[in-house]
Amino acid sequence: MKTIFKKPDCLKDAPFHYCAGCHHGLVHRLIAETIDELGIRRKTIGIASVGCSVLAYDYFDFDMLEVAHGRPPAAATGLKRAIPENIVFSYQGDGDLASIGMAEIIHAANRGENFTVIFVNNTVFGMTGGQMAPTTLVGQKTQTSPLGRDPSTDGYPIRICELMNTLEAPVYLERVAVSRPKYLKAAKSAIKKAFLIQISNGGFSLVEVLASCPANWKMTPVKANNWVEEAMIPYFPLGVFRDKNGI
Repeated sequence: MKTIFKKPDCLKDAPFHYCAGCHHGLVHRLIAETIDELGIRRKTIGIASVGCSVLAYDYFDFDMLEVAHGRPPAAATGLKRAIPENIVFSYQGDGDLASIGMAEIIHAANRGENFTVIFVNNTVFGMTGGQMAPTTLVGQKTQTSPLGRDPSTDGYPIRICELMNTLEAPVYLERVAVSRPKYLKAAKSAIKKAFLIQISNGGFSLVEVLASCPANWKMTPVKANNWVEEAMIPYFPLGVFRDKNGI
């Protein structure tokens, strides 16, 4: 019988530890499929942040580094400059990238470093128990905003793609989602485009993926998928914000 669907070669035969309904597994698969299709497995280096992705090296079957919270862009910059023939990407959550790592990502983007960022935005600090993140929506309840985020004291949710789009150097910025089957093709296309830009020495690229966190949102997986659609996408609109190379 002909095989028409299988585990990507770049994923190890190991069960994910992620909570039921979490979208990290989907994003991992899209990255692995892309690397398989581009034939760059032997020269790819991924950098995992401290967060839910901290054990990514247990799942990706290529070189992975784990670095301090918020520091993947610094590590990616050093790696890519030292071994420019390799393909380097960081895999970061919203707590990692948009909070403690905000300065790192802004300056890496502003320098136009030639690496790829996969930014998973689920609006909370996931691994540490669901505290408010820079991307937590107004009114959203978390462990540290039990009455809901109040912009008068907490400020407003940060839109990373829009913020990056104010800089001159970034080459490619796109926001996608994986909460519905209809979004998966666009998400994979964006991830592949980001890697192709790096392969062609095009410059800095970032793909933001809107994802669910049913455990910390205190929702079923189905309700969490619906919440991405009903609450997240209206505030974080999907689409291409920058594509200088037009790949």
